[in-house]
Amino acid sequence: MIPWEAVFLTLKLAAVSTVLLMLVATPLAWWLATTRFFLRPVVEAVTALPLVLPPTVLGFYLLILMSPDTALGAAWVDLTGSTLTFSFAGLVIASVIYSLPFAVQPLQGAFQSVGQGTLEAAALMGAGRWDRFRSVAVPLAGRGFLTAIVLSFAHTLGEFGVVLMVGGNIPGETRVIAIEIYNAVETLEYEVAHRLSAGLLIASFAVLSFVYLLNRKSRGAHVGG
Repeated sequence: MIPWEAVFLTLKLAAVSTVLLMLVATPLAWWLATTRFFLRPVVEAVTALPLVLPPTVLGFYLLILMSPDTALGAAWVDLTGSTLTFSFAGLVIASVIYSLPFAVQPLQGAFQSVGQGTLEAAALMGAGRWDRFRSVAVPLAGRGFLTAIVLSFAHTLGEFGVVLMVGGNIPGETRVIAIEIYNAVETLEYEVAHRLSAGLLIASFAVLSFVYLLNRKSRGAHVGG
């Protein structure tokens, strides 16, 4: 039997995290694509750190950061009456941080592909920095936004180490699909594990196929132009 509660919780987590990721990653990617600040490589390295850092290590430090003993964790307890760790809100924060490079890097590449010449031409026509971003860069970076949204959503679906460290294994609150698969294997319920794993496998394959097809069409359009 498929644990639909975990499926819906995972979809909810992916949707909320993706929305927040777009809000955070868009200005960050724009800044990285246009700035000449000398510490830009450091910011890029910090942003990309979740790509190489073991999820359990990242999850451990996030667990410490969000514990009630810290300023962030204590402020959350005072505000909501509950802890940030082992909660859905904690999972969202962890997911946003863990999936940040999957949102920032496609957007940064898309903004850089717009070209400085295009932005300078818009500036010569009287467009301010905000107008150049809103009216020129964002429309031309549409494929980058779509890629970032799809990759961020798909990456959140398969999270395990980070969410287990930060959220634990609470049914209906923090038990997502990846943790449900782990539980099924631990209890020798291989049929459930197969179904959930196959669902994630198909979803991941579909997402990657979509992204590669999108990039192929984008390269073809540039060659044709």
